[in-house]
Amino acid sequence: MKSSWTGFHSPLAPGIDAFLAHKRALGCLFRVEDLSLRLFDRFLIAQSITTLSAITPEVVDAFLVSRPRHAPRSYNHLRGTLARLFDWLAAQDQFGPSPVRARLRRSTQSRLPFLFDDVIARRLLDTASQLPDKGGTVGRGATYRVIFTLLYGLGLRVGEVARLCVEDVDLTRDLLVIRQTKFYKSRLVPFGPRIRQALSDHLARRAPTAETIASATPVFSLRGGRAVSAGTISQTFHHLVPQLALSIPDGTVGPRVHDLRHAFAVATLLRWYRSGLDPGTRLLQLSTFLGHVSPVTTAVYLTITPELLGEASARFERWAPATGTETTS
Repeated sequence: MKSSWTGFHSPLAPGIDAFLAHKRALGCLFRVEDLSLRLFDRFLIAQSITTLSAITPEVVDAFLVSRPRHAPRSYNHLRGTLARLFDWLAAQDQFGPSPVRARLRRSTQSRLPFLFDDVIARRLLDTASQLPDKGGTVGRGATYRVIFTLLYGLGLRVGEVARLCVEDVDLTRDLLVIRQTKFYKSRLVPFGPRIRQALSDHLARRAPTAETIASATPVFSLRGGRAVSAGTISQTFHHLVPQLALSIPDGTVGPRVHDLRHAFAVATLLRWYRSGLDPGTRLLQLSTFLGHVSPVTTAVYLTITPELLGEASARFERWAPATGTETTS
């Protein structure tokens, strides 16, 4: 049985608490970082570190070695969390030079997301609709079909879909209210007639005859009225993937349920190219729709695919002659 969390207790405890409070005041959830710092706090206690001056580069290195991270990205995130903590403490004059001296690990490969297209996404929806009811659930297949429709059709995060309540679905204005999501931001997400129909049918199945569903009721629940969790959605997705008979391109790992959001972003950019619109001037709109802090974050999703590269090249070729003509005239 896991012991309950009682707070930080090492000599760094006040500094860690202040650091996390500062980051969260800026809108960062810092959940993973919190857990990493708990590990470091326990390590310091186990090593009988009782003063700040005893936290040396050797102690930090020993901690990093004690937490094996085979993937460079995982190791670098752990190291980066410590570096940000000590850099912040130094800036607040609460600690001297950072004891984090370990080098970042070089990533030998980058993971390319699996990009769903409409054909594969439709196959996913059809396969999800065939999920049998089990463990007291009713309408499991129909429920997951709507869940994956929102993930692919609107590019929502899995947690955002899982937390939707009935009051968040506005079928009059065709809007979803996404409340207090990443960085504690809320936003409105418009949807079209097909998604309106899917949501309307789903809520109609949920409501008893001639009764109204309470506004705080989760939109997606499978047992006992509790909201389906993001983890359960992800597990169900991975259960369905082998049935899709997908061809995974070289250099691509996956697919993950988050790739549905990635596919939405890439498909939007591709649609703009093909419509003759300038994606560069509209990236802020996509960033706002996805709930990102800035277009820089959105750019992570915009994987260069053969289709995108072809559209970008064609646009450049159309632009280049025009530019050459203006230059020589």
